[in-house]
Amino acid sequence: MDQQTPVTTYVGLDISLAETHVCIVDQDGKRLFQGAVPSDPDALTSIIHEKAPDCARIGMETGATTPWLWRALRARGLPVICMDARHAKRALSMRKNKTDKNDAQGLAELMRIGWFKEANVRSPQTQYVRSLLSARYQLRLSRKDMLNQMRGVVKSFGLFTGSTATRRFPAIVREIIQDNPQFGPLLTPLLAVHDALAAQIEAYEDELKNIAACDPDAKRIMTVPGIGYLVALTFMTAVDDPTRFSSSNKLGPYLGLSPRVRQSGEASWSAGIGHAPDRMMRSYLYQAATVVLTKTASWSALKAWGMRLYKRSGFKRAAVAVARKLAIIMHAIWVGGTEFEYGQQGKAA
Repeated sequence: MDQQTPVTTYVGLDISLAETHVCIVDQDGKRLFQGAVPSDPDALTSIIHEKAPDCARIGMETGATTPWLWRALRARGLPVICMDARHAKRALSMRKNKTDKNDAQGLAELMRIGWFKEANVRSPQTQYVRSLLSARYQLRLSRKDMLNQMRGVVKSFGLFTGSTATRRFPAIVREIIQDNPQFGPLLTPLLAVHDALAAQIEAYEDELKNIAACDPDAKRIMTVPGIGYLVALTFMTAVDDPTRFSSSNKLGPYLGLSPRVRQSGEASWSAGIGHAPDRMMRSYLYQAATVVLTKTASWSALKAWGMRLYKRSGFKRAAVAVARKLAIIMHAIWVGGTEFEYGQQGKAA
């Protein structure tokens, strides 16, 4: 009996917490298998080895459990690819019915024709630091909500009409409770939650400071004006692997800080910055740019360049441009193993 020629196959995995829908197609797009298995690396490896032993590519979208499954399947020698979910969505949305089975088949087809954008999967250490940063960021948002709630209460009852600056306000609320004990049952729980959040935020910040202090790349990046440990670590976890960018100038579009271009026929116009999903990174870079433009005392070619933009185009445009420049500079320092150079006064950045 003649030995059968191996069939090249492509696998699509539509992952959810409990189960993963699997679809396998051949090089001609013929569906060879479709089913669901538990979202477990061993179960997925078993079904792929059984149904698609000669698979060329295995595709999954970015998601909450994707990093764990991607690393586990890679460790088992499978050719798994993590696809940018925003890119894949455009292709999957063309199907009439949105189901997990159809999505798995759509992902398998994208693997077959090669029409996908591969997403970077963070290393475990980078994922850990990023999780610390995200947790701190969320706690700060919650603390802000508590402060705003207390502000609303004291103002609505006329208990305080002066400045409610964040640093002083908790002490003001304590004084209000002491002078007006009837409002204690209303304000004390809010104040307790605020204080608990503040303590945990401080604990996260201590851990992040220690991580930055032990990382030589972070310390070199922190030589840039306006860049502290939070911005440095957020940038490093957003990029993860600096060598995947062939040019530092590609950081602007990647972080959503470069103007988008819309062109049709003879018309071409700018549509504002891209606003990539990493809002935390963008906001930190904008804050760092604001510090460079308004608070840094030392002269630098970067600040001089930003101030010229400020005078010509206004503060917001200048701050976005400086934020983009900061990302470019940090990447160049990271790759080159250098530190920030202030330049010579009179020369442009």
